[in-house]
Amino acid sequence: MHKPPNIEKRQFRILYKAFLLRVVDLELLSANADTTRMLGQFAALFAGISYLFTFWLIFAGGGFSPDFLWVMEHFLIATTMLVVGLFSVLCWESIFPDRRDVLVLAPLPVRVSTLFRAKVSALVAALSLSILSLNSISGLVWPKMFSATNGGGYLGMFHSLAAYWITMVLAAAFMFGCVLAIQGVASQLLPRRQFLRLSALLQVAAFFLFISVYILEPSLETPKALVAAQNQRMLAWLPSYWFLGLFQQLNGSMLPVFAPLARRAWVGLAVAIFGGAISVLMAYFRMMGKIIETPDIVPGAHRVNLSARFGNLLQTSVVLFSIRTLLRSRQHRMLLSFYLGAAFAMVLAYLKTSLKLLKLLHGSAGDAVNVSFPVASIWGMCFAIMAVRLVISMPLTLRANWIFRMTEIRGVPAYLSAIRRALFALAAIPIWLFLAVLFLLRWPTWPIAGHLVLLALVGIIVVELSLYGFHKLPFTCSYLPGQSKVHVVFWGCLLVWVPLVAARFEMRMLHRPIAFIGILTVLALTAACARWRTIASAQSAGELIFEEEYPPELFTLNLLQNVGVPLTHSSAADSSSQPL
Repeated sequence: MHKPPNIEKRQFRILYKAFLLRVVDLELLSANADTTRMLGQFAALFAGISYLFTFWLIFAGGGFSPDFLWVMEHFLIATTMLVVGLFSVLCWESIFPDRRDVLVLAPLPVRVSTLFRAKVSALVAALSLSILSLNSISGLVWPKMFSATNGGGYLGMFHSLAAYWITMVLAAAFMFGCVLAIQGVASQLLPRRQFLRLSALLQVAAFFLFISVYILEPSLETPKALVAAQNQRMLAWLPSYWFLGLFQQLNGSMLPVFAPLARRAWVGLAVAIFGGAISVLMAYFRMMGKIIETPDIVPGAHRVNLSARFGNLLQTSVVLFSIRTLLRSRQHRMLLSFYLGAAFAMVLAYLKTSLKLLKLLHGSAGDAVNVSFPVASIWGMCFAIMAVRLVISMPLTLRANWIFRMTEIRGVPAYLSAIRRALFALAAIPIWLFLAVLFLLRWPTWPIAGHLVLLALVGIIVVELSLYGFHKLPFTCSYLPGQSKVHVVFWGCLLVWVPLVAARFEMRMLHRPIAFIGILTVLALTAACARWRTIASAQSAGELIFEEEYPPELFTLNLLQNVGVPLTHSSAADSSSQPL
C-alpha cells in the first residue's frame, strides 16, 4: 500500500530536522540549551578561520609568484580536507542507524528509504555548512589571486572561482567517502559486538592520522619537487596533492607535472564515493535487522577490579566513577581525543617549526632540548588538564543524575577535594609520568630532573585554576552552549604564550642552584594561593550544580527605593510589577 506523497514529505522533513540536530548529541545539553546558537558559534568559528586566511592580503597587495600561489592552493585544500575528515570522525555515531533509531522507527509506518534519505540529507547539510563557513571569505578572495595563472581578467576570475569551489566540494566528498567506506567495511567484516568495541579505536586512530598528516606532510608544491623521483612514492599517499592537481586541471592552468596528480584525484574520488555509497546502502537495507537481533556491547568475561584507594570513601568513589566513565563512554573518549588532538597538532607544529629553524640557522637541531621540548612539555601538561576538565563537564546520562542529587549530604569543599584527585588521576599524573620517562631516557641530566619538578608544580597550579568555580560532579551536570567564555580565551592565550617566554628563562636558571630554589619557591607559593582561592570559592557555594542555566538577560538596578520591576529571562514575558 502506497502512502500519499504529502505524508512521506512530512515524515522526511521531521526526520531530517531530528537527524540534523542529532549531529550534536542532545542528551548532553541542558533543558534550557539553544542548539541553533551552538551551531551558529561553530559556523562563526570557521568563518573567523577563513578571515585569518585572507585579511593579510590587504597589506600584502598582489603580484604573488606562481610558487606561492601553489602553496596557498594546497594549504586551503588540505585545511578543508582536514576539517571534513575531523567532522566525519566526530559524526561517526550519527552516520549509520543505531539501535535507538531502529527500535523507535521500525514499528512506525516509515519506509527505510525515507529514513535513509533523511539521514543522508542531514549529514550533507551539516557537511555543507562546515565547508561554506570555512571558505566563506577565503573562497571569494583567493580565487581572484589564483586567476593570475589562467590569464586573469573577469572571465579568468569566475573560472578560478568555479574551479576552487568544485575542488573543495570534491575533496570534501573524497574525505567523507573514505570515512564511510572504512566504517562500512569494518561493520561488514566484524560481528556487531566486535565492531562496536573496535569503533572507538578506529575513531581515535583516524582523528590522530588526519592531524598528523596535515602537520607533518612536506611542502612539495613546486614543479621541481613534484617531478623529483624521491618524492613520487610520498605523493602517491598524500591526497591533498592529488586535489591540487585537480584544481590546476579545472582552473585551466595545469602544467604537465600536475597531470598524474589529477588522475589520482579522479580515481580516488570514484573509489571513495563508490565505497561510501555501498557502505551506507548496506547499512540501511541489510544491517537494520541485525541491529535489532544483536545486542550492543556487553561486559566482558574478564574484568579488571580497580580496588585502588584514592583517599577517603567519597574521594575514592568519585575518582573511580570518573575513570570508569571515561573508559566506557565512546562519546567522552572521542571528545577527549578531539581536544588532545588539537593540542597535539599545536605542539607538533611548534616542534617541527623550531627544529627546522634551528637546523637552518645552526646546521643542527641538537640543542633543541634547550627550549623547544620544555615548551612542548609545559603545553602538553596544561592542555591535557584543560582537555579533561572540559570533558568531565559533559554528562554521561543526564536523566540519571537524580542519584547524585539525593545523595548530596556533604559540603561542596568535600566534593571539590574528590574532583581534584580525579583530575590528577586522569590528566596531571599520567602526562607527567609519560614526559618523565621520555625525557629521562633521552636526556638523563640534572637540569631535566629539575624541569620535571617545576613541571609538577605547573600541573598543580593549572589544576587549581581549572577547578575554580567548578562546583559539579564529573559527568553529571548538563552542558549549556552559547555562553560567552572570555575568561577561557584569556587563560588559553596565557597557556600558549607564557611557556614560550618562561621556558628560555627556566633553562638558564636550572644551571644555577640558588635561582632554581627561587623559581621553585615562587611556583610553590603560587600553587598554594591558587588552592586557597579555589577552596574559598567552594566554601561560598551552597550546593553542587546539576543543571546549567543561562544568566538572566535583565537585572533590576534598585534605582527606586519603593517600586521596581524585576525582570529576568523567564519573567520578561508577563512583566508583572512587584515591590522590591
